Amino acid sequence: MLDLTAAIFATAYFAAQLGLLIGLSALRSVVKIIAWVAALAWLAVLVATYALGGLPPGVLGPVPVNLLPFALLLALLFGAWFLIPQARAALLSVPLPALMAVHAGRLGGVFFLLLYLDGRLSAPFGPVAGIGDIITGAVALLLTAALLLGLRIRSPWLRAWNGFGALDLVVAVILAVLSAPGTPFRVFTEEPGAQLMGTLPWIFVPAFFVPIDLLVHVAIAAKLKSFPRMPRVEGPLRARSTAMQA
Repeated sequence: MLDLTAAIFATAYFAAQLGLLIGLSALRSVVKIIAWVAALAWLAVLVATYALGGLPPGVLGPVPVNLLPFALLLALLFGAWFLIPQARAALLSVPLPALMAVHAGRLGGVFFLLLYLDGRLSAPFGPVAGIGDIITGAVALLLTAALLLGLRIRSPWLRAWNGFGALDLVVAVILAVLSAPGTPFRVFTEEPGAQLMGTLPWIFVPAFFVPIDLLVHVAIAAKLKSFPRMPRVEGPLRARSTAMQA
């Protein structure tokens, strides 16, 4: 039941991320369609590969099977960010509240805690990843709502949240690798480790969500350079909020 619920949540989160990052970008319609197709193709390959047992645990020797799709997507995303100015400009064209809202889905970190309590993930990876994601997602919701309502938020608060969220992802990846069974660099030997993250539907986390979220954190940091003091959202929603207050 937990796996089914997680699969439904992951699918919804996947759609929400694409809707925010592609749908709200300044890309031309045809380019948006291409981006959607590429993302769906990646998802299809991922699901087919792991559903058919193409990358069973241990097949890569000492390398955890979830590191392969994680490293591949991470290289593609950050390669585009650093080497393709148009791709970087497209991501930076997404409104700041939308970029922050992407991280609201990290409230799904509750699944890590449930898996830990169920004995399917070990400490410290399960609890640390779960609590860090929940904090990041909850604060993302509050800050996004505040910006959309036109409230002024000091940039240091946004930078602190952004830094915490990025650090949480980096720490989670490190803990997962150091908890992976069958690797010579395993430090946390309590079973079952983090092997579950190389199976469906949990492979969505390292193979899609973590690389995307890391890139979005970088994009947020870049956008915050444009707000040295106190960023706020302008536009129709801001106008309605002001009218209501009046």
